[in-house]
Amino acid sequence: MSSTKSPGDGLVRAGTIVFLAGSIATIATFVPLFFGLPRFPSIAYWVCMLMPAGFLLALCGLLRSARAQRRRAAA
Repeated sequence: MSSTKSPGDGLVRAGTIVFLAGSIATIATFVPLFFGLPRFPSIAYWVCMLMPAGFLLALCGLLRSARAQRRRAAA
């Protein structure tokens, strides 16, 4: 495995971290619903939106990396 950095690697890493934060928030907000505990405030549900945002960020990083690889192959 090569250790060269591709242009989209940083976006993929950041997207992974944001996605994991969103998935933890999603689990934390839905657990009280299953156990009959009081609900979290609405802002907690907005934090769950980090999950698709992280997915989109990682996807943009993958696309950027693929475009750079295609340019290198064409050159």
